[in-house]
Amino acid sequence: MGTIRSQIDDAARKFIEAQKIFFVASAPLDANGHVNLSPKGLDSFRILGPTTVAYLDFNGSGVETIAHLKENGRIVLMFCAFQGPPDIFRLYGNGRVVEAHQAEFAELATSFPAFENARSIIVVEITRIKDSCGYGVPLFKHEGERTQLQAWARHRGAEGLKAYRQEKNRRSIDGLPGVAE
Repeated sequence: MGTIRSQIDDAARKFIEAQKIFFVASAPLDANGHVNLSPKGLDSFRILGPTTVAYLDFNGSGVETIAHLKENGRIVLMFCAFQGPPDIFRLYGNGRVVEAHQAEFAELATSFPAFENARSIIVVEITRIKDSCGYGVPLFKHEGERTQLQAWARHRGAEGLKAYRQEKNRRSIDGLPGVAE
């Protein structure tokens, strides 16, 4: 059995900060809607306080997490060890979207490296933290970060990224509102 925490303690912080990848899951309220699960990487995650975390959300072909958070706020983030001792941490909480055109974005962005491809920052107020064994998670070796996402963004430029968001990120696959700008 795992441990349930109400906030990020030193053990949770150490484990989470050591991971090179995490996963984000969200779902719409509609039982016929699509559950979304996305892998995240790069240097895009920050612990802002004992019950608050945030991550950079990059331009992409979908906008499910943003749409789900705008609708209902439910989110879970999962970190699992692919190297070293087996462990999994799940952070359950209520998330909100801070889009790049909002004033709060600039303040939050100072916690992250500059990525021209960031369309929003997802801020999560944690309501529950649960760790579990991770015995079934395979061992993988981290070889480095991929460079394609940032190269794609540079190639498109600021106006091209804005046009892309307007074309691809206005609505989720279930028709929920996505990015505003």
